[in-house]
Amino acid sequence: MQELFGLNDTPTVNAGRTAVLLHLLSPARRPVQVTQGLRSFWQHGYFEVRKDLRGRYPKHPWPDDPASHAPTAKTKRALERG
Repeated sequence: MQELFGLNDTPTVNAGRTAVLLHLLSPARRPVQVTQGLRSFWQHGYFEVRKDLRGRYPKHPWPDDPASHAPTAKTKRALERG
């Protein structure tokens, strides 16, 4: 999921006519959400998922505004080191 931070629109195929079905994964690579509406997920569903995942994965970033946050696969500590 964190690797999609900053991406507002769901990727499409078929000359933009078909949205890709995204399986969003936790840091442990377990599915937490399936969506074709990434913008809607960031605005509504993310905050419920975030509540649960912040407790399970406190070393990972969980920004208030994921749509404008830089994508990452790293933990907070790895991000601090550069």
